[in-house]
Amino acid sequence: MPTYILGISAFYHDSAAALLCDGEIVAAAQEERFTRKKHDPGFPSRAVEFALRTAGITAKDLDFVAFYDKPVLKFHRLLETYLAFAPRGLASFRMALPTWLGDKLHLKKTMTKELGCKPKNRYVFPEHHESHAASAFFPSPFADAAIVTMDGVGEWATTSIGVGEGNSIKLLQEIRFPHSLGLLYSAFTYYCGFKVNSGEYKLMGLAPYGEPRFEKQIRDHLIDLRDDGSYRLDLSYFDYCHGLTMTSPKFHALFGMDPRKSESKLEQVHMDLAASIQRVTEDVMLRTARHAAKITGKKNLCLAGGVALNCVGNGVILREGPFEKIWIQPAAGDAGGALGAAQMVWHNLLGKPRQARPADSQRGSLLGPRYENRDIKAFLDAEKVVYEELPTEPALADRVAELIEQENVIGWFQGPMEFGPRALGSRSIIGDARSPKMQSVMNLKIKFRESFRPFAPIVLREDASEYFEIEREHDSPYMLIVAPVRQEKRKPVEPGAFGLDKLKQLRSVVPAITHVDYSARLQTVDGERNPRLAGMMKAFKRRTGCPVLINTSFNVRGEPIVCTPQDALRCFLGTEMDVLVLENFVIRRAVQKNLPVIDREKYLSSFSLD
Repeated sequence: MPTYILGISAFYHDSAAALLCDGEIVAAAQEERFTRKKHDPGFPSRAVEFALRTAGITAKDLDFVAFYDKPVLKFHRLLETYLAFAPRGLASFRMALPTWLGDKLHLKKTMTKELGCKPKNRYVFPEHHESHAASAFFPSPFADAAIVTMDGVGEWATTSIGVGEGNSIKLLQEIRFPHSLGLLYSAFTYYCGFKVNSGEYKLMGLAPYGEPRFEKQIRDHLIDLRDDGSYRLDLSYFDYCHGLTMTSPKFHALFGMDPRKSESKLEQVHMDLAASIQRVTEDVMLRTARHAAKITGKKNLCLAGGVALNCVGNGVILREGPFEKIWIQPAAGDAGGALGAAQMVWHNLLGKPRQARPADSQRGSLLGPRYENRDIKAFLDAEKVVYEELPTEPALADRVAELIEQENVIGWFQGPMEFGPRALGSRSIIGDARSPKMQSVMNLKIKFRESFRPFAPIVLREDASEYFEIEREHDSPYMLIVAPVRQEKRKPVEPGAFGLDKLKQLRSVVPAITHVDYSARLQTVDGERNPRLAGMMKAFKRRTGCPVLINTSFNVRGEPIVCTPQDALRCFLGTEMDVLVLENFVIRRAVQKNLPVIDREKYLSSFSLD
């Protein structure tokens, strides 16, 4: 009989479920995709239902259920923290206590109620950073590797260094709360007016517009950083231990202003702050990686935890660090903890063997729901949508490539949905990277988001090193590494532009994906992980000579990435996208006569600004 293990992350941020059958990943998805509530922290009942349905089983068939951290240990840390800062933390404690006295401290009871039964064997609770480490190493292509996990905080750990060998992992060293690189970065996220736990990537994208003129102040006052990557924070500058915000009046006095209000104008000072904390973060990440290599003696590195989504820092580790290769868990945040928890049970608890695979065992992270052509056709006919049906792969590839060449913005909905925060070519919005206007058009008319935000390129793997400074033996299939555009693909710009004025300058032959510092958040595409996307890109290259396209997530600002064909059509109608491709069906806005009516303003306002 096969062994089924369900992993769950819930009740904090970005809940998810992942299912293993005899150690193989069957399915994994975030709850937000089903509920349409971004970063949904509730119990992932719909994600669990999807995973069980994919495997053709019910909850009664589950042998183990693994939760991604130890709630009692986390509650112990919260109590110790509140007591240490009493009475200042009373308001925060009052807000947190009802949730803990409800679901969080009675998780076995809660999960049994949600699942409708207990697992055949038992519930398992790995520690938070064990789950991250397992998600980083076990799906990786390495037989052995150093492991670094960095985030805000788990139970106590905020940074961990470990080692993976064969079917086991071992954590060797850690930095503990309240000293946290993730929380330091989140403090600047908050201070610059973005939402904590979701706006950190905006801060990273803002950094190239600024100069790191506050770097010395950060190093002198906020963080005591050692050569081995260990550090301590001066907690008097922060409020997260006991208050309801991230930063204290002393922090505000250090930089001479109050926190920026959300949606207010971005000033040069915010860009300089972003550049400064990004520079410090990259330094901490690089020092930690070097120390991990020193104490483990390994040539490969695996990364997970929220800080591992800092793809600029990942690129620094790849180019300047001591490792031959690195692999980053695509769902590096809490969602990936569900997968890691399940894998901890299979390999560490049950002692099952592991065989590293050359590509990895994450299957391109395309682990979510998929929809059949017959069901999509029935849906489109019921909605009276005019479409072209392209029955063969070459016909579909050529038609979409032609539409992209004509500067149409394409909603691309294909195959299983991605697991993790990045759209990897299954639920994507795609455009021509050569177009000078495409970056602003997609930001302002499609995504309805801040104009400064860069777009990521997808590039055929065999052509990546021609356009970007990445070695041929490396790839970036999960859009988690930033690499510079090659010098020969750049265009000279007039000096003297500052801040957002840099947006107006064309910097390369693919200007729509070249950030103002000539960097790009790279995704390499090959026919093994995503054959349909690769086929379409090859068709575009045959037409234009260019192997690079824009790829951004199929959603609007504040909305989770689309999951179903219904979600995709609604997003298409609520934006100014030109074309929607649902599997083999091509829907052009220009030829529609009786499209369902969507109130665009109402649609956009249904998602919180994020």
